[in-house]
Amino acid sequence: MATETLTPMMQQYQGVRRTLPPDTLLLFRLGDFYEMFFEDAKEAAGILNVALTRRGAVPMCGVPYHAAEGYIARLVKAGKRVAICDQVEEARPGKIVRRELTQVISPGTISDLNLLDSKKNNFLAALCRQKGRFGFAYVDTSTGEFRLAEFEGRGALEDELARVCPAELLVSDQEAEPLLGPEDGALPCDGYTFLPDQAEYTLKEHFKVQSLDGFGCAGFGPAVGAAGAILHYLKHQMRRSVEHLTRLSVYHHHTYMTVDAASQANLELVASRGARDMSLLNALDKTVTPMGGRLLRQWLLHPLREVAPLVERQEVVATLLEDISLLDGLREALRQIRDVERTVGRLSQAGGNGRDVLALRNSIEQLPALRAQLAGAGHVALAARLREEVGEFPELAQELARALVDEPPLAIKEGGIFRDGYNADLDALRNACHEGKEWIAQLQAREIEATGIKSLKVRFTSVFGYFIEITKANLASVPEHYIRKQTTVNGERFITPELKEMEGKILGANERSQALEYELFGILRERVLDHLATLQQTAAAVAALDVLVSLAETARLYGYCRPQLNEGLRLSIRDGRHPVLDQNLGEEKFVPNDVELDGGSHRLHIITGPNMAGKSTFIRQVALIVLMAQIGSYVPAASAEVGLVDRIFTRVGANDDLSRGQSTFMVEMNETANILNNATERSLVILDEIGRGTSTFDGLSIAWSVAEFLHDGPKARTLFATHYHELTELAMTRPGVCNFNVAVREWNDQIIFLRKIVEGGADKSYGIQVARLAGLPASVIARAKEILSNLEQSELNAEGRPQLAETAASAATPRRREKKGPDERPQLSLF
Repeated sequence: MATETLTPMMQQYQGVRRTLPPDTLLLFRLGDFYEMFFEDAKEAAGILNVALTRRGAVPMCGVPYHAAEGYIARLVKAGKRVAICDQVEEARPGKIVRRELTQVISPGTISDLNLLDSKKNNFLAALCRQKGRFGFAYVDTSTGEFRLAEFEGRGALEDELARVCPAELLVSDQEAEPLLGPEDGALPCDGYTFLPDQAEYTLKEHFKVQSLDGFGCAGFGPAVGAAGAILHYLKHQMRRSVEHLTRLSVYHHHTYMTVDAASQANLELVASRGARDMSLLNALDKTVTPMGGRLLRQWLLHPLREVAPLVERQEVVATLLEDISLLDGLREALRQIRDVERTVGRLSQAGGNGRDVLALRNSIEQLPALRAQLAGAGHVALAARLREEVGEFPELAQELARALVDEPPLAIKEGGIFRDGYNADLDALRNACHEGKEWIAQLQAREIEATGIKSLKVRFTSVFGYFIEITKANLASVPEHYIRKQTTVNGERFITPELKEMEGKILGANERSQALEYELFGILRERVLDHLATLQQTAAAVAALDVLVSLAETARLYGYCRPQLNEGLRLSIRDGRHPVLDQNLGEEKFVPNDVELDGGSHRLHIITGPNMAGKSTFIRQVALIVLMAQIGSYVPAASAEVGLVDRIFTRVGANDDLSRGQSTFMVEMNETANILNNATERSLVILDEIGRGTSTFDGLSIAWSVAEFLHDGPKARTLFATHYHELTELAMTRPGVCNFNVAVREWNDQIIFLRKIVEGGADKSYGIQVARLAGLPASVIARAKEILSNLEQSELNAEGRPQLAETAASAATPRRREKKGPDERPQLSLF
């Protein structure tokens, strides 16, 4: 549509729209609605399920201004960026209202607490590649957390991306190819913002420093590029204030245990696949603040690899378990503290309202009590540090208590935020408005008496102001000096000169009162932000304390023990329990089990046994116990010694990846290859049913070869659960292999699962018995038994040699084998 045919308002809309990328939806404030036009309206109407109408030839749709948050949330959830254009002055007759773009909201830049998961960070991230190195930076605009790191390889970067799980990912539009794959889902941004010199300038200007070395960025190139691009994106494309980004933290991924995407999902660390939340996070989370909940999630995804900080955490947990009254006191004090991190973040971005400031006031009023409680653990180094980092704000608390009413309104431009007596000018305006309203009430009484019309009312609307309303039945009694203003269905509305004069005084006082309150709120917000850095430090300390208290509470409730941590390779767990199932079995008691792993004679356990017997549960519980130990938690066991691991690898279950055209077996092999190529002697490897996605002989051959490789190559501590009971023969040829099985009892051709891990290998998988339990027809079960008997008889090896262990070089040289013991079964011949 030609510009000259557009109304002034639509020309204003088009001027704003041209400044935005095509994929951004513009919400344009018109009175009590946010309107969308043209293609934006067509797209938004479908997402929001609202009516698409037309103004002339222009498609349009709108949502109510006061209910916009919910609609914006739906648009952002659909992956859209939403630009907000607000009215920045009051409407005046005959003049177009000035409007400005106030903010742009995207999945990675949400700051509204109602649109966020309170116990999950919402990260905006950026990737930058320079000379084969990858830089990674991410920020949570709602909390102010800002971090960066560098990676040598793509694999380590992808693992970190899986843990951080950003809501939005930025890359340079000058990248010749996707950084992660053909469809990495990243948002291309101006390439020059990623350039080292430009990014460094952006960061130094923001933090007001001459060098980034003080943040630990010396020698960092691509990571600085990613961080600078994030800042530029927030300031210039998203129109955001970034004053609350006061810290930039460099971290080195090798200081954390690596838990890749597959292992994170297989172990169900922070999310589970079923309808019920059976994740480790849910089992451990006894935090009482949103900040603590978010930090616990980060600890679980970033376990530590250093003994000293873990022992510091353990000392705090131990102290709290020794003094239950201290534990209860800290939990109660923490329970009164709201989300200080995100509240301060909202206020610093020119957002927030009176209720945010009230929540902040209530929180900082609890800090002296929290510090007093922490004094009881002052002899513990970490507790003492946290106490010092928790600030006290008595003057700010008093100021906020004096300023705010007990229940402030949500809107900050309609008044009602401040107490009477806080500001003399505000009191005067309120009194004028109050006196005017009293005069209106007296006027109504006088007019009723003068006219004799008992139903006469003096009313007010935002459109017509104050007026006298007379019903039709009483119109004959209307005095001559009444001026008719409007006719309605039930009567007529009138004004008088003195009524209009008082209306001007009342409305003028009310408008000035609201404007003054808005100005006073801005001043109060700045006073809060004068303490920004200290409030952020306090919030971080409160979060850490909340996590430690949560770990202590969980240990107290479920009888956890303190694991011994060291730099060795021994992993010893006595009476270990699965931390999630132990809490969710109901009346059934969880059967504990032991494990002994090291880098020598017990470095690879082959675990056999029937389906449903508990193999998978056992190997997962070992991995979860190790991970819990490496966040500083107590663990569900009678005792435990954990030689710290650098990585936990898992290969569990059957999944395909249809988006990449990969079958179940290809996914299995990809995950297995990752393990074999990256495991070290310090790793813990959890394998469940390797080779089950292909034919029996192929699968068994691969499983055997994988086990040999792990034993001979990286020598990683490995738990290998399998139905290929032929793998138990590995113990005859490899000194570090040990056989274990899940004990069962057979009775009348049925099996009873004992859930106990015992030494030795199983000689069958009891698959047919499990099939009976599942309800397969009796005829199918009977025929399956016949076929199994035929297979076993035809595959018996008369020589009894472990042919699976033969190589091409050794096959030609016959070797004698010791006589088979009474518990050893005949070997199936596969060659």
